[in-house]
Amino acid sequence: TQHAAVCLLAEGVPDGDVYVTGNTVVDAVLEAAEMPYTFDDQRLEALASGRDGRFVLMTAHRRESWGAQMEQVCLGVRDVLDTFPDISLVFPVHRNPIVRETVDAVLAGHPRVLLTEPLDYLPFVHLMKAATLIMSDSGGVQEEAPSLGTPVVVLRETTERPEALEAGAVRLAGVTRDGVAAAGRAVLGDPVAYQAMVEAPNPFGDGQAARRIIEILDVRL
Repeated sequence: TQHAAVCLLAEGVPDGDVYVTGNTVVDAVLEAAEMPYTFDDQRLEALASGRDGRFVLMTAHRRESWGAQMEQVCLGVRDVLDTFPDISLVFPVHRNPIVRETVDAVLAGHPRVLLTEPLDYLPFVHLMKAATLIMSDSGGVQEEAPSLGTPVVVLRETTERPEALEAGAVRLAGVTRDGVAAAGRAVLGDPVAYQAMVEAPNPFGDGQAARRIIEILDVRL
């Protein structure tokens, strides 16, 4: 990104050695989003196809959020569901038993919560594309979702992807129940704010990063 280039130049890297190409993860997610996929799980297929209404896609697994913070995050997400009775939640849960214990205690059994096993890349991309909103502590999701037009509420106190915040593609929620609930409600409850996030450009690339890298290497080597 341009932000990363500025940081490298500030560290003394020669200007002629810095190229802004975008991230190849954007190339990958755009390609995957065009690949056909049908879910074996009919509940997921109904949501991904749009037949079963709006849904939030959630991921949470970061070590610093284990325990009380993870519980707070899950409670905040449950509050969002209680505010919007037409919204379902899909949460592919990390296999770490510490994560699962907390998630199950707060979210399992809710009538509009679907807890699944972790998903492979292709089905996960299709869920990102179909979701109304993503609530996640994943750095990769912050880079991928803007290209799919899906807003992201970041379940962290800080993010090492400041470009996404500056572009307006993500919103930082923190890890308290009130903060998570407020961020989710603000995005889902304000059509103007929501549409602005949908239309925010992806600062991490346009799907042409690999081509640019090859062209640069061809010249330099």
